[in-house]
Formats: sequence, structure tokens, C-alpha cells
Amino acid sequence: MKTTRIKVKGRIAVYHCVSRIVGAQRLLDDLGKETLVRLLRRLATFCGLEVITYCIMSNHFHVLVRVPAEQNPTDEELVERMKALYGKAKPREAGLLYEAEKGLHEHGRVDADIRERMLARMGDVSEFMKEFKQRFSKWYNIRHQRFGTLWAERFRSVLVEDEPGVLETVSAYIDLNAVRAGLVEDPKDYRHCGYAVAVAGDAKARSGLLSLYAGGSEGASRGRSAAAGAAEAAGAVESEGGRDRGQDARAPFLAGAEAAGGAEEPRKGRVREWKEVGAEYRRRLFVRGGVAGSSGKVALSREQIRRVLKKGGELSVGEVLRLRIRHMTDGVVLGSKGFVDAVWLAHRERFGAKRRSGARPIRGGGASLAGLSALRDLRVEAIS
Repeated sequence: MKTTRIKVKGRIAVYHCVSRIVGAQRLLDDLGKETLVRLLRRLATFCGLEVITYCIMSNHFHVLVRVPAEQNPTDEELVERMKALYGKAKPREAGLLYEAEKGLHEHGRVDADIRERMLARMGDVSEFMKEFKQRFSKWYNIRHQRFGTLWAERFRSVLVEDEPGVLETVSAYIDLNAVRAGLVEDPKDYRHCGYAVAVAGDAKARSGLLSLYAGGSEGASRGRSAAAGAAEAAGAVESEGGRDRGQDARAPFLAGAEAAGGAEEPRKGRVREWKEVGAEYRRRLFVRGGVAGSSGKVALSREQIRRVLKKGGELSVGEVLRLRIRHMTDGVVLGSKGFVDAVWLAHRERFGAKRRSGARPIRGGGASLAGLSALRDLRVEAIS
């Protein structure tokens, strides 16, 4: 059963988005994958979004994207964003860029109608994904002389808590897609994922992964306590629903968030270099992942990992991430218990009267994923 998409307004939000090719056909060749990445970057620049990481497979893709709280670029910034998207566009679209540049040059401002039309396409994950998929479909169908739908369904999204530990886990899950599929043993060898491109020296890819460990930025919940993140998430989603539930209604859930780590001091903002962050992230993928390499550990097969989990044994996060975890793509909301409960409370009317809480544990994930909760209660083949 499809769950209504949950989105945050008025606060910075992170979404893990996934979309599949129709019929699970493996239609994306290397050129198609590279074209998707180029389009992803152009649209992210236009929309003012931050791509943390991504992975393009032959029949689906994953994108972890951070959406800003609001979009209010200057007219000069708006024109530069339009250039990123329309620089080599066909005349109809390039005409909008021409008119915007003309207005800025002759009158010192972009026409209000053009500005309004552009802003309507920015700052919303649904608009971003809609245009992303539509533009690629058009390119693909022309190139292959085909017609009809290319994508199987609407994209799936999970609202992810913007906290370093949660983001690192989801990012690693995305970058390990090719490893889970048996295509490579090392994600750096799969050139269609954010980690591999970052290792190769790409500045934009490195910037996305660097943001995993950045201290609080412009009101984002990054680097703050679980309680603070939960409070802001609840307040932001409440504003979207038009209801004023007040702080008291959230108190039981925020208390739980504080118990889970709210007593920690806010993380100090510190500029970190790629050499340091790249090594830390790689330890998530390898040393803690149990894969033979610099750590000298012997890799566990997926069958061995399943057996250990079934017996209640403990594994590292990286080892568990080598299995398919439905919560990462179907969990609706993913994060600490306090964060998930607060978002659920803000959307209480969407759920049945018998439901008493929002957060659900990741069943079968072992102790390594015990700190993560999801909004959907996935019981059957949640981890495979």
C-alpha cells in the first residue's frame, strides 16, 4: 500500500529518493548513466539543492539530496541558475533565459512573471524529481527511437534525519549498491556512484560527502542533539499541515529523543578536509564493513551475514548494509526514535486511531542498526 509522501516545509530537509525503470528492465547503459548524472547536477544547481551522494544502476537510481528551507535567490543568482539548466537548451527554453538576461541588463531586474515561474520549480523535492525524470525520459526516447513511459511508477522517498550518524548510514547504503549487486568488490570501482567520483577527485561529489560531517549550517538540524532535530522536524511539518499542536503535544516524544542523545553538546562547526573525511567514510564502507582490504579482515558473504543476524549475533553497520534493507527505501521517515515520533505526531491524522506511536524498529538489523527507526513497520522480508 502506498503511503502519502511526507515532506518538510520551512526547514532544511534531506530525502533519499529512488526510482525504477519500467518492468525492471536494465535499460541504462554507461552513456545513459552518465547523462543522468549530468542532468542531476544541472537540475540541482538550478533548484538550489545539494546532492549528498547518488548511485545509478542499470534499472534504477538512488539520490540523497538536501533541500534548503526556502528559495529566494537574487535576480543575478536566478539568471546564473537558469544558465546551468538552459545553457545549451533548445530555443523555446533558451528564450526564457534570454528574456531573463535581457530584463536584468536593460531594467536591472528579471521580469516578475519569469521569476515566479522559476521559483515555483525550486525548493521542492517532488518538482525536482518530476523534472529530472521527465527530462531524462525525453532524451532517452529520442536517442533510442522509442516512445511511452520509461519509469515504472512515482518515485519513492524517505525523509532522513539530518544528523551525521544517520546520513552516513544512508549514504553508505547508497554507495554500496553496486557491491550488493555483485558488480564490484570496492565501491570506488563503480564510477556511477558519488563515492567513486569523489575518490577520483570531483569537487562536487566531495562536497556532498563532506556535508555528512559538517556542523550545524544555516538552521539545519545537522550536528545538534536528537531532541533539537526532532523538535524542529515536528514544527516544520506542522506548518505544512496548517495545524498548531504546540510544544506540549510533542513533549513525550522529545523526552525520548533527549534520552537517546539529547544531552550531548551541539557539535562545533569545523571545516574538514577531504583527506580526513574520505578516510572516515571509507572506514564505514570497509573496516566496519568487514571487507578484505587495508583492515585485513575477511569479507563475510551475504548468506553468512543473514545467518549471524538470524541467530542474534552482532555485526558492524557496514556488514549489515551489504544486505538490502527496505527501510532505506520504503520506511517513509528514517532517523532516531525522537525524530520519527515527532514527524509522525505532526501527521497524526494520516494514521489509524489505534496507532499510538510513530517510530518502528528495523527488525532483523541487529544491534548495529538499533539506533535507527522508521515510520513504516516493515515485517516481511525487510532485510534480504
